[in-house]
Amino acid sequence: MRLTLGNMLSSSGHEVVGEAENGVIAVEKYRELHPDLVTMDITMPDMNGIEAVKKILTEFPQAKIIMCSAMGQQKVVVEAIEAGAKDFIVKPFDEVRVDEAIKRVLG
Repeated sequence: MRLTLGNMLSSSGHEVVGEAENGVIAVEKYRELHPDLVTMDITMPDMNGIEAVKKILTEFPQAKIIMCSAMGQQKVVVEAIEAGAKDFIVKPFDEVRVDEAIKRVLG
């Protein structure tokens, strides 16, 4: 899924500066890279996406994070938004929806 989303972002003219296979690494990568935008999966090993969002936003309140979720995870999406995520995109990814979310979050 990271590869699919990365390809969509690249083909839309965005630069992918880093990837993380779990929430712990996502937080470390944010500290290191300070990206303009993060796309974060909810379901990850070691630290889930909700916990990672909270941790990143505690240290970097200006962080812009879009959550990725599978269909049927509406309760978790609400929790992610309450944790500070700016938007969400549902898997499987739709390129138009991904683009809309990024434009909305980046302003």
